[in-house]
Amino acid sequence: MKPFTDEDVEIYIQSKVERRHSLVSKAVEEVHKIIQQLTAEISYKATRFQAISNSGIHNENIKVLAPSQFLITVPLRGLTGYRECQVRHWRYYTVHGAKLLSSVRDPEELHQWLEVEQFSKSLQQWHETDVNIEGDLVPAKVLIVFRELVEKSIISCNLSSKVTMLESFSSGVRVAVETSESQVEVELVPAVEIPTCWPEKARWPRCLKRWPSQEKVQCIKSLGFDLLARSNYHWQLCFSRAERILMEGLDEDGGCRMKCFRVMRQMKEDVWCAGNKPVITAYHLQTVLFWTCEKYPRTKDWRCFPEAFLRLVQKLHKCVSQHFLKHYFLKNTNLLKYANTSDLDLVASRLTVFLENPVFCLD
Repeated sequence: MKPFTDEDVEIYIQSKVERRHSLVSKAVEEVHKIIQQLTAEISYKATRFQAISNSGIHNENIKVLAPSQFLITVPLRGLTGYRECQVRHWRYYTVHGAKLLSSVRDPEELHQWLEVEQFSKSLQQWHETDVNIEGDLVPAKVLIVFRELVEKSIISCNLSSKVTMLESFSSGVRVAVETSESQVEVELVPAVEIPTCWPEKARWPRCLKRWPSQEKVQCIKSLGFDLLARSNYHWQLCFSRAERILMEGLDEDGGCRMKCFRVMRQMKEDVWCAGNKPVITAYHLQTVLFWTCEKYPRTKDWRCFPEAFLRLVQKLHKCVSQHFLKHYFLKNTNLLKYANTSDLDLVASRLTVFLENPVFCLD
């Protein structure tokens, strides 16, 4: 271990960060090619599901949570002209359509109900009972249909040697994809893309904030959001397009925000929170970055790498120690609410050690 110097940072970036970028880019390329083939077959079998786009490494359907853990959204077809619904009524059904005596719980802030009538145009298939109960599009039912299609398409595409279905503790669809270097766990998530409006519950930006600029805010809000099928009854709000725009042009003023983020991500994967299923993912780090950029909007705050980097790590340490990280767009949502507290405490202790003696592992 060596002291924290500018020279060490550059060596660390060259030996670790750039190597990671190369390996992950290669994995993304290989996984994308396989999943594109798989989803094209699924789309051929069922028009409600759309193949992921063919745009390569910077594909907006693919989110790298860790080098061996990806989330890939699969767009749903035939649902257009979305409008928000204010009508509240209780639901008294199970995900299999049986009647309940007590109502299903209300969704948390990150989730919502979705009724087919909220779309001005919808394919007849979305009104069928395999996905629809009493007018609601039910994520668990969509996932049952989708899982069956994935299983059949792996066989019909002759991908059994490269793609394996994984047992899932939730209703999600997970597969293991073999790449030339390693195995990557991929969660495949059906997604309703809503590029036409911004959700009312995302009251963003907060008042009198200097970051991001008003121009970027308008651009972000014009891109809308997505709804993901990741639970039984409720659809999860997702802002991947907004997050991508925030990450783009992050250092137009010549700052070191992205450099700080990449080094923090590497340290997280090497030292603070290693492993195939880390309790803290790149998505958590990105959220920490957004909050820190908002708190420190000035160019001069991001001129000196050591100061800016330690500030970012201190923010991460505070969030992990308190088991609380606010969603960037939905202020009442804690992204660590369901995380294993023992795992979080272990990460917090490692961050404490680093902050007491900031050194990079250059081995």
